[in-house]
Amino acid sequence: MKLSNALEDALQNHHVSFNEFQELIVRLLNYTVLSRNESATEQALYDRYVRIEDLVKDYMSIAQINLHHDSHFQYVRLYPPGAEIPGIRDADESAYSGSLRQRLSQNEVALILILRVQYDKALREGKIDDSGFALESLESISIAIKNMLRRPLPEKLTERKKLFQRLRQLRLIQFRQEEDFESGETWIKIHPMIVNFVNEDAIDVLSNEVTEDVDGTVDEVVSS
Repeated sequence: MKLSNALEDALQNHHVSFNEFQELIVRLLNYTVLSRNESATEQALYDRYVRIEDLVKDYMSIAQINLHHDSHFQYVRLYPPGAEIPGIRDADESAYSGSLRQRLSQNEVALILILRVQYDKALREGKIDDSGFALESLESISIAIKNMLRRPLPEKLTERKKLFQRLRQLRLIQFRQEEDFESGETWIKIHPMIVNFVNEDAIDVLSNEVTEDVDGTVDEVVSS
């Protein structure tokens, strides 16, 4: 029996079509993350993933791609071969460095680090909502990045918007479409997956006030 036929038979048992399976796989490979509370589309795809989780994991394992599923906060993140999965296992010594590894800009890395620090602070202070999100103003984020990394957010409004939109694409934050990113009254919701996205080593660096250079790849600073 061909692999595709066996897969279709298995999918049938879960009342999922082969096209629906393909759609889910393509979405995971393109975005590397599904967050149920992001949109109606991701809610449907996440619910589909839950129904056929073992089949998706088996399929991805052929390419040594791993998946981390947080059922409490309802998100799934894809990890390329050899990547470190926080709290689960260390990276393989023969770490893969292919296209699934996303390279972050210096500004993106800096902002992600600060968002993790701000999330930890909100967690300690009990300022987390029922879905695990922390709400931070643009002003507080701007102050934190200046104080801790001695660098400002991008001055140009278009660059600042692009920076936050990139992190939204990674599902690390949420914000209203109408936010202008110019006023201190702009509010950002930090997703709880930020905790597993950022390596503890990076937080230790900030704790020790070593702020020489925050440029790097996802592997060096965050775990994706």
